[in-house]
Amino acid sequence: MTETVSIAPAAAPKQSSNSVFSHAVYVVSENPVTGLAFGLFALIALCALIGPYIVPYDPLASDTAAALQAPSWKHWFGTDQLGRDIFSRVIVATRLDFIIAITSVALVFVMGGFAGIAAGFFGGWTDRVVSRLADTIMAFPLFVLAMGIVAALGNTVTNIVIATAIINFPLYVRVARAEANVRREAGFVQAARLSGNGDFRILLAHILPNIMPIMMVQISLTMGYAILNAAGLSFIGLGVKPPTPEWGIMVAEGAANIISGEWWIALFPGAALMIAVFTFNLLGDGLRDLVDPQRRT
Repeated sequence: MTETVSIAPAAAPKQSSNSVFSHAVYVVSENPVTGLAFGLFALIALCALIGPYIVPYDPLASDTAAALQAPSWKHWFGTDQLGRDIFSRVIVATRLDFIIAITSVALVFVMGGFAGIAAGFFGGWTDRVVSRLADTIMAFPLFVLAMGIVAALGNTVTNIVIATAIINFPLYVRVARAEANVRREAGFVQAARLSGNGDFRILLAHILPNIMPIMMVQISLTMGYAILNAAGLSFIGLGVKPPTPEWGIMVAEGAANIISGEWWIALFPGAALMIAVFTFNLLGDGLRDLVDPQRRT
């Protein structure tokens, strides 16, 4: 009598522990500088989200009796020439500058990134049109071009976002074009084409994910530049209109008081601006590691 032995099916392999979340934790904890950058970014994002609701004073309320007071326990960053609390204005201004940076970078990533990918992948007239457009923008001093756009359209937040996106357009086009041009004849692209994938599916499903690591570095750098550009426009009077709290406006308002000894009016908004740009510059390597499949641990 032959005994029948039943063999249980092999257990399905457990899901890899290298999930997106665990990889993100690894990337942040692996490098102290990256961890510091993500911590500062979380602090900036938190100030942008809840800052206007937790500040101790109304950022627009003036009190001439308390004008030009030095930093104290009552006013941590002191007061300006109208008696407004500088700490409250710096915190509230975070939301506006953060929104300008995020929206302008998202806009230029969609315009410049996809235009550059198409130029590098298709070549021909697409490449010539996109490259000449980028060269035309690069022919102007970029900040002067931003000044001209805002002066022509009006100094509103929307126009500042548009001007910032336009002057960053060539940077995204050149990076995306170069990366797509290198990969358009790669083996995985040929395999995808032989499998019946169309050009647009190859662009979105194969080319774009492979160039995202270097694009994330570009995004991080241009976010810092977007904040500097918005602050620079506000400093010369072409940015956000007073009395709206904005770091560039506050630095401009405090610059005239430095000579007379009221250093805190310009120092604290300038320090907030410096920390934000410093954070975005450090954030690039961490974002690259997060989206790069080859660096998964």
